[in-house]
Amino acid sequence: MTVAVVQFGGSNCDRDTVQALEALEIDAERVWHEDSLPEDTDGIVLPGGFSYGDYLRAGAMAAHSPIMDEVKEAAEGGTPVLGICNGAQVGCEASLTPGAFTTNESARFQCEHVHVSVENADTPWTRQFEEGEVIELPIAHGEGRFEIEDDRLAALEDDGRVLFRYCEADGTVTPEANPNGSKHSVAGVTGEAGDNVAVLMPHPERATLPDIGVTDGQGVLEGFRTD
Repeated sequence: MTVAVVQFGGSNCDRDTVQALEALEIDAERVWHEDSLPEDTDGIVLPGGFSYGDYLRAGAMAAHSPIMDEVKEAAEGGTPVLGICNGAQVGCEASLTPGAFTTNESARFQCEHVHVSVENADTPWTRQFEEGEVIELPIAHGEGRFEIEDDRLAALEDDGRVLFRYCEADGTVTPEANPNGSKHSVAGVTGEAGDNVAVLMPHPERATLPDIGVTDGQGVLEGFRTD
């Protein structure tokens, strides 16, 4: 399979994502946002960075890039699509997933390692984990606070569409473990069309190489494997 990593003007995690996927023996290539998806595309990543300089709102302009119509069509057809950090913002702005990512409660850019609990282990992105398992991933964002109307959040919770939740190392969900003020400590959700689509603020591609010391991100990226 080949995973297309969409490169927008301002993306800065596209190369990291390709390297992480290839380390897992998953073929990947970067695709410029003004081009078409390759015919052999079996998966798509919207990577992190600062697309269009985060003008207007983070991800708002990239959501209208030419390639996004193809991304939406692919998502509706069942192709795995993962939005990471800025890519999560793009995914929300493009209505691939519900809610929005807004300015951190601290009003500061935050770069640190966090713990998240696996809220639903029955998705492509979490099948390598157990429900309730705590994993460690890095974050690097200034607009990572997940916001959504209370009734829509309740529906997400009821439908098992909350993917990850910020927590302490022992799995306890506390305000202190929530780095950005996300509602209900949500760190990632699945898509409107199905769980083949997911967005999350932490960076799994930065937690895949043993030399770095944290490899929990491998399990998330394994969601692209179809065998």
